[in-house]
Amino acid sequence: MKTAEFDYDLPPELIAQTPIEPRDAARLLVVQRAAGTLEHRRFRDVAAYLAAGDLLVLNESRVIPARLQARKVPSGGRVELLLLTRHDPYTWEALVGGRRARAGTRLCIEMPAGSKARPTETAGEDACPTMLEAEIIGETASGGRLIRFSAAVDDLLDTLGQVPLPPYIHTPLEDRERYQTVYARARGSVAAPTAGLHFTPQLLAALEAAGIAFATVTLHIGLDTFRPVSEERIEEHIIHREWCRIDEAAAEAIAATRARGGRVVAVGTTTVRVLETAAQAALASGSAGPVLPFDGWTDLYIYPGYRFRAVDALLTSFHLPRSTLLMLVSAFAGRELIRRAYEEAIRERYRFYSFGDAMLIV
Repeated sequence: MKTAEFDYDLPPELIAQTPIEPRDAARLLVVQRAAGTLEHRRFRDVAAYLAAGDLLVLNESRVIPARLQARKVPSGGRVELLLLTRHDPYTWEALVGGRRARAGTRLCIEMPAGSKARPTETAGEDACPTMLEAEIIGETASGGRLIRFSAAVDDLLDTLGQVPLPPYIHTPLEDRERYQTVYARARGSVAAPTAGLHFTPQLLAALEAAGIAFATVTLHIGLDTFRPVSEERIEEHIIHREWCRIDEAAAEAIAATRARGGRVVAVGTTTVRVLETAAQAALASGSAGPVLPFDGWTDLYIYPGYRFRAVDALLTSFHLPRSTLLMLVSAFAGRELIRRAYEEAIRERYRFYSFGDAMLIV
């Protein structure tokens, strides 16, 4: 298939710049696959399309403050780091914005603007006021850099880092928790699993009271997920790897749901990739269950023609054109139905992308 088939024109004013309040006030476009119909609701109405015995599967990955400001030592040139993948407590793969950021370049990580934290007092032109230094030790095949820090970074990010909002969001985020789901637990993503941003604790409690079950998985999201596919044909694209995990409890919950005739409802395309990776593992092993526990890297690339084995319904966001995410939802619902749904959403002035409205595909 040609990548151009997954392109569309979006008026810039429909790109949501701020999260809606309250979370569950977002609009919800319901796509009925069997009937080919579209319905307009609010996200808080999602229970009307779920039934007792269904299982909602949530990605509990939490966004880390992965954007760091730095200066070169001793030149003082400014550099911005965007941490992508943790190799060990001291070594990360990152995108580096700045000139001549080559292997051997020494960096001093700075306090973010407006930080109330007090820097460590040091002396000398080459001193690093935060006492966190780094060195670029190599390059990656995708053009990123390997960064080796002088201390374990994880515990310092809340002080030194900033939340890496997508480049199409230009309005500063006043509350960084609004770019987290209310059930985010496992730190590691550089972008939020946005389909879950609309849930509130009250809505989750109401769904549970209605007999809806829950399971959690983890997939730590990297930026390549959102990059447009540049190849002419989608089959030529190579998707990046992301770390994911589904434990035994979640795998058993999915098996039990299928056994009782309930539906497995994935919240977000990231959850879909975890579940389908686990389903591929089950298929390869000859397991009788729908999925197997899995802990590792996935490069599962889902586009039209893919046969879904673990997912029965999908809650998702409105995705960027020419993205692998749009290809995934098109594989799930059919390219023409998704094209019609997006045209309807644009006509009805839905809000798009990370802070935008939602779609439920049943």
